[in-house]
Amino acid sequence: MKLYSSKIPVIAMDIVRTLTSDGDLETSNPREMEADIESVLREYLRMERNLTERAKDRVEAVGGTRQDLGKYKKALADQHNVGTGNEATSYILNQLLIIFMRSPHVDEIFAEDDAIRRKCRRVLERHMSEDEVIDREVREKIKNIQE
Repeated sequence: MKLYSSKIPVIAMDIVRTLTSDGDLETSNPREMEADIESVLREYLRMERNLTERAKDRVEAVGGTRQDLGKYKKALADQHNVGTGNEATSYILNQLLIIFMRSPHVDEIFAEDDAIRRKCRRVLERHMSEDEVIDREVREKIKNIQE
């Protein structure tokens, strides 16, 4: 699953709508809460790009292969306590819970952390996995063309 910067506003709006309509939290300014969520998602993308660039630099410096890139990126992510790959969603969810607790735009939280985490996970996974569905459909239609 991959997070695209163009999907961030849609994801933020969907998370706010889901949590407020279900009564999990209350906000007097939904747009500002969306901005808080967008900031978390954009910061994650920035950190991931930074880790990738640093891993590429490391691979070039030691003359490694493309397989080494993932290994170096994982090591850097562990050093900086950033979730990548399969751990990305969990990392983002933890950051969202922190911002909900600290944000002046969230008036009240009524649900347990796990319930909020579950609902946000569904929204994230739905939006982050759309590219996989499209990719599968395209590959099926062009299967006779060599990559």
